Amino acid sequence: MLDDTLLDDPAALRRADHDRALLALAGSGARVRTALRLAESAGLDRLRPDGRPRAVLVAGHGSALTAGEMLAALAGTASLVVPLPPTDAAPVPRADRATAPAVFTAGLAWQLPGWAGPLDLLVISSAAGGERGLVALAEQAYARGCAIVVTAPEGSPLAEAALQVRALPLPFVPSADTSDAPADDDGERGRGAEPDLPAEDPAALWAHLAPLLALTQKLGVTPLPYDALAAAADLLDATAVRCRPDAAAYTNPAKSLAARLAGTVPLLWAEGPVAGAAAGRFAAQLAERAGRPALAGLLPQALTAHRGMFTGQLGAGADPDDFFRDRVEEPDPLHLQVLLLRQTAEEAPAGPGSAGPGFGGAPGAPGASGEEEDGGPAEVPADDARPRSFGVTRAHRLAAAHDVRLTEYASRRPEPLHALVELVALTDFAAVYLGLAAQS
Repeated sequence: MLDDTLLDDPAALRRADHDRALLALAGSGARVRTALRLAESAGLDRLRPDGRPRAVLVAGHGSALTAGEMLAALAGTASLVVPLPPTDAAPVPRADRATAPAVFTAGLAWQLPGWAGPLDLLVISSAAGGERGLVALAEQAYARGCAIVVTAPEGSPLAEAALQVRALPLPFVPSADTSDAPADDDGERGRGAEPDLPAEDPAALWAHLAPLLALTQKLGVTPLPYDALAAAADLLDATAVRCRPDAAAYTNPAKSLAARLAGTVPLLWAEGPVAGAAAGRFAAQLAERAGRPALAGLLPQALTAHRGMFTGQLGAGADPDDFFRDRVEEPDPLHLQVLLLRQTAEEAPAGPGSAGPGFGGAPGAPGASGEEEDGGPAEVPADDARPRSFGVTRAHRLAAAHDVRLTEYASRRPEPLHALVELVALTDFAAVYLGLAAQS
C-alpha cells in the first residue's frame, strides 16, 4: 500500500531513503560535468579519428548496458551500435572468509561476435572494474585488432588491463556521497537482501553514458550539437529542482507519477526509439527501486504483444468496484494502466488553456522562455489537439474500449538526447518515490 502522506514529508523521505537514492539522482548533472571534464583530461579532446568505426560494441551490465542501448537509440540507423550483455556466469571464490561474499557480477563473462575485428570499436564500461569477464573481453578484442575504450574506476583491475591492451582509459565518476548509508533494523536492504546482488547506484547511468556520448560525438557516430552534453547536465539539474523532496506532490511531477502508478500494473509504451529506451529504463528502475513489475514495449508492436492484458483479469472484466467485495479484509485489486512516453517537437498551439505543464514555451535549448518554470515532460491532456500517429491513436482507442487508464507523457525537446534525458530523469525520480512510499 502506498503511504501518500510520506511523499509530502521531506524529513520522512530522508529517513526512508536509506541508500540516499534521491541524493544520488540530484547529483546527476554534476556527475555528467565531472565525467566530461575527466574524459577530456584523459585524452579524449586530443583524439583525431581517421573515420567512423564500422560498429561500436558496448559491453557491460546493469546501467552500463543501458547506456549502450541508449546510444543505439540516439545513433539510429546511421551507425551500427551493438550492446553486448553478459553471456555466462561463474562462481568467484571469496578471498577472505571474514568478509561478505563476492559480488555475483564479478563472475560474469562476455563474448565478442565472430565478425568483430580491426574495423570495429569496443567500449567497456564498469562501475566496479573488477569483472574478470570484462578483462578477458578486452584481451580478446586486442587479439582481434579492435580499437578499445575502457571506462572504469582508476586503479581497478579493468583500468589496469586497459593499459595492457593499449585502450583509451576513461575514469568512471562515482557518486559524490561516499559515506556509509545507515542500515535499517533488518540490515542494509531488509530481510530479503542478497549480499552478492547489491542495489546499483540509480545515477550510475549518467557516469556511463556521458563519456560514451562524448566519445561517439568525437567519432561522428552520434550527430550531437557541440553543446548538447553540457545542456543535458543542465536539464538533469532542472529536473532535480522540480522533483526535489521538499516540493509538494501537486507541484512535483515525479511524486505525482509515483502516486498515479500505485496499485497498478503498468504497461510502459513508447513511440520511437528514444522514448523506447526511456521506457525500458523505467521498467528496470521500477523493479529495482519499487519492487514493481512492469512491461515495456514499443509502438506499434506493443499493441499486439500486450493485447491479452486488456482482456484478462487486470482489465475491465475484473470489476474492481464489486459492491459485495469486503473492503476491510480484501486488499484493493491491481489495475492495469498504460503509461505512454513520447517525444513531440512540434510547436504548441497558442491560446489560453491550450498548454499544460511541459507544453508552455517554445521548444528549444534549456532556458528558453517558459522552460525553466514549466519545463520537462508532463502529462498530455486527454483532449490535446496535436496530431498523433496512427499507433498512438489506436493505443488510446484500445485503452478506452477496455476502461483502462492511459496516461501520456511527452518531452517537447527537439534534440533527441535532451528528450531522453528529461524522460529518464523524471521516471527515475518517480521509481524512487514509489519505492520509498510503498515500503513505509
